[in-house]
Amino acid sequence: MSTFKCLSVSQPFADLIIKGKKIIELRHWNTNYRGEILIHSPTKIMIKECKRLKIDPSSLVTGVIIGKVVIYDTKRYHTKSEYLDDKRFHFAPEYYFTEKTFGFLLKSPKDFKNQIPMKGKLGIYDVEIPSSMAKENDIITEIFDEEYRTQWINHH
Repeated sequence: MSTFKCLSVSQPFADLIIKGKKIIELRHWNTNYRGEILIHSPTKIMIKECKRLKIDPSSLVTGVIIGKVVIYDTKRYHTKSEYLDDKRFHFAPEYYFTEKTFGFLLKSPKDFKNQIPMKGKLGIYDVEIPSSMAKENDIITEIFDEEYRTQWINHH
């Protein structure tokens, strides 16, 4: 078994993160976690958000880990104005803002060719991937070695 950190993000937002368009994930709680995290897409799609963002819900995958991203920092939104200034980075509607809105700052998104079916959970949680699945899908390599292989190829 291999253990990874994971965050469930509703569609269409999970897709926007993995495509590198959404670089701030909003929550009403903060985290000290920094580093790579898997992005899980729960089975429920936020249809109103798809309409608002002009995204076809039938194009979205659910019930799987769709990729990974790096949380490199967080920020707290103290004012609605501050929150709205970052709207192009988080895509959230105005009503989501409260005095306890935090943004997880994201970078280095990577989509997985071999998506992993699973149920999500609340918060940042541990996911254990069986060695057989990891080997079968080469998920360990895909999750953590992609950057190193790219760096090696680009420097040789």
